[in-house]
Amino acid sequence: MGYAKTSCVCLPCRASYKQPYGDRQSSSERRCPRCARTLIHVGSAFAAPRRRDTAAWRTLSVLLNAGVRFHKSCCGGPGYRPRTLGEVRERMTYARRTGEPFARALVRRELP
Repeated sequence: MGYAKTSCVCLPCRASYKQPYGDRQSSSERRCPRCARTLIHVGSAFAAPRRRDTAAWRTLSVLLNAGVRFHKSCCGGPGYRPRTLGEVRERMTYARRTGEPFARALVRRELP
C-alpha cells in the first residue's frame, strides 16, 4: 500500500506536483523545481488543468488567492468549484453586492 499524496501548484509555471502528505518539509518550504518559488498546497482532490489552458489557470489563481482549496471531505470530493471565468465573475459580483466573503461565494453551487 502506497503513501497518501497531496498536490502543490506553482501558478507562474502552470505546474502541479504530487508530494507525500505529511512530508518532513512544511508547505511553506516546498519549492518549484522549475523557478524555485514557493509552491501552494492545494489538497489531495485537485486535478490540474492543461498547461495551455490559460483561462482555467486564471480561474484557479482566483480561487487559490481567495483561499479556496481542494481537500477531500469524509463523503467524497472537495465540493463545487467554478470552472470558468464567467462563473467566477458572477460569484464575485454576488459577494460584493451581499457582503459575503469571496471564499464562501466562490464555492456556492447555486446563487440565490
